[in-house]
Amino acid sequence: MRHFFEELESLRSQLTEMAELVKASVHKGVSCLTERNADFADQVMRNEALINRAEIAIDELAVRLVTLHQPVASDMRLLIAALKINTDLERMGDLATNVARRSLALIQGPPLDPPVPIPALSALVESMVDCSIAAFTANDADAAKKVLQADDQVDELRNQIYTDLSARMESQPGLVRRGFEYVFIARSLERIADHATNIAEDVIFLVNGTDVRHRGEV
Repeated sequence: MRHFFEELESLRSQLTEMAELVKASVHKGVSCLTERNADFADQVMRNEALINRAEIAIDELAVRLVTLHQPVASDMRLLIAALKINTDLERMGDLATNVARRSLALIQGPPLDPPVPIPALSALVESMVDCSIAAFTANDADAAKKVLQADDQVDELRNQIYTDLSARMESQPGLVRRGFEYVFIARSLERIADHATNIAEDVIFLVNGTDVRHRGEV
């Protein structure tokens, strides 16, 4: 039994390490754009391979623990949550790669003026990823609820970006191609925030045994 609990802690640790890779990828994907440095995109591509390998290792560990130990109650909820969080993190890594690729395309031309507030959106999203994993590590449902509330801020800023870019592209047709690249980056960041929200919901389920998906309040 002691070995089982040690492996549960290892599972938590591996998920935390994977989340750190994801956060780094999100940040560097946007930094490629803001600092106009293709090296950051290369780092995101390398991180994607590490994230994919981590996903496989975590899946194998979680399934093995379920199969060998047949856990019940809170331990089973932890393993279910870990499997779901693992999937969300892998998808975040894919989306961060999309951001990096779009950023690479954008830095081939001049930046938009005034600048699109992608860094502000990214900062909100990175904070959500960080807080959702911290809530998981600490078994803190209250911290997870704050992540759910932050999702509204992301949606609001994304809508502002869409509205601004739509107006610019309508008045300046020459900006359409670059404008859509920014739209797709904003959309990828919003989807990363959605996955962070999924993780927060899983934490609430893990701690309280309450399913808050698709509810208006928690």
